[in-house]
Amino acid sequence: MTRYVAPERDIELQGHYAGPVSRLLAWVVDTFTVSVVFALLLGLITLAIEVVTGRQVQPDDYGALIVVAFLFWATIYFAAPWAMSGKTVGMAVLGIQVCRNDGRPVDGKHALLRIVALPLSFLLFGIGLIIGLFQRQNRCLHDLIAGTCVIYSWDARQARLRLLSRQPDPDDVALDG
Repeated sequence: MTRYVAPERDIELQGHYAGPVSRLLAWVVDTFTVSVVFALLLGLITLAIEVVTGRQVQPDDYGALIVVAFLFWATIYFAAPWAMSGKTVGMAVLGIQVCRNDGRPVDGKHALLRIVALPLSFLLFGIGLIIGLFQRQNRCLHDLIAGTCVIYSWDARQARLRLLSRQPDPDDVALDG
């Protein structure tokens, strides 16, 4: 089964503001990734403690500590990739990236401000997210606070190569005629 690739679209979208569906799907992928990796790490740490101490450990007994550890992990998961490449795993999968309003890469300060402001977007029934639906740039409350925006970042060169690889060779067409 051949997957249809639209390299013309990929090239045209590069640099345009990412739409709400792309942003939502990237967030879903990231939320899943954060949760699965945290659960695996928690399981490994619990196993290591049990092996070293020889006593049974129940993570449920440490609820507040687990919540703090999860929030710390989620902050690192989002802020570090934003500061280094502008993309989390979910954003890379969806072909989007975060940048500053003027197009410059996000630095550590803006990445941290964005992740700290992110919960504000979910308050009051997600009004901070709904704001993004009515903005030309699709910027949510956390983007407005951090001075960031999310754009499509398709690899235009790769898209162009895919397009060229699908075009018939002019010599082959001449031989067929």
